[in-house]
Amino acid sequence: MSTDIYRIDLQWFAAEDEGRTEQPSEHKLRKAREEGRVAKSQELNGALVMLLPVLTLIILAPWLFKQSVEIIHFYFTRCTEAQLNALLVRAFFYYFIKMVFPIALTALIAGVAANLIQNRGFIFSLKPIEPKFSKVLPHFGEYFRKTLFSFEGAFNVFKSLLKVAVIFFAAYITIKNDLPSLLSLLNVNLWQGITHIAFMCAKILVIAAVIFLSIAIPDYLVQRWQFIESMKMTKQEVKEEFKTMEGDPLVKSRLRQFIRELMQANVRDNVAKADVVITNPTHFAIAILYDKDIMQGPMITAKGQDLLAQRIKEIARENDVPMVENRPLARALYAEAEVGDIIPDTYYEVLALILAKVYAISGKTV
Repeated sequence: MSTDIYRIDLQWFAAEDEGRTEQPSEHKLRKAREEGRVAKSQELNGALVMLLPVLTLIILAPWLFKQSVEIIHFYFTRCTEAQLNALLVRAFFYYFIKMVFPIALTALIAGVAANLIQNRGFIFSLKPIEPKFSKVLPHFGEYFRKTLFSFEGAFNVFKSLLKVAVIFFAAYITIKNDLPSLLSLLNVNLWQGITHIAFMCAKILVIAAVIFLSIAIPDYLVQRWQFIESMKMTKQEVKEEFKTMEGDPLVKSRLRQFIRELMQANVRDNVAKADVVITNPTHFAIAILYDKDIMQGPMITAKGQDLLAQRIKEIARENDVPMVENRPLARALYAEAEVGDIIPDTYYEVLALILAKVYAISGKTV
């Protein structure tokens, strides 16, 4: 008999995104956020939704008890009246809403706050609730692989067992410490017994909520790590995204602005490396660099007017960079192009003649 049916594919234990070695780009993370996909821990939601209503319940306990006594008194004093059914229904809904509303509102606020904390702000997206027929058909192999043979599955099992064990231990310690008091309840009145049991239950609920919150914090860190891992990209995806983003006019504009600021901040180095400086001669100075191996055409690496123009010419003299006086060209380049730009095609012919003379003097080949 073949043993293939008993063989477990080792790929089940491999990373889900094998080959994704590159960190996710800001564009991919931003797009995922717009679609409502962010790192989120359901444990944190559950912990806050449990802790805050429990605290509210404890704070409002005297008031809730008073309301309970009031409703019991209301029913018993009217149990013999006619038209009792309608009266009881109205009273039920009145007291029910009055007593449940504060706790329900606290739970709602806790749930919203938990999501805002994890989402780092408000996100509105219908993408997560869009129907997907691919999710209707069961994929048992994929399901078992993720739930049983993955880090996520193992972590969830460990987390569940840890919660059960910790809550059981906390309840056991609490009840054990209160056992003498519980036995003494046989000798106290009803009110003292109710008060003691209520206090012990409240203590167990608070301990459980705090434990859930302490488990939720590392769970959120793990969920965030898993989210980043799932968003990692292959080298090919990085290249394709760069090509796509490179065509975005907004990205191009920001990139050009960044290059201009960077080059303008390094005027000395840029002028020192220039092939020629075109001058006005007094008011304008334009540094030009051309490297045919990496540039599409001559590039403006620095430009200045008045004092900055004098500074550019001073740096050019210190580094033996040729300076050519051409007033129309200097004014035109200063007005029509920015630092980091390739010079407009209109001035190629004039600049080509200037560069040819400069290269001839310096012995540089084009």
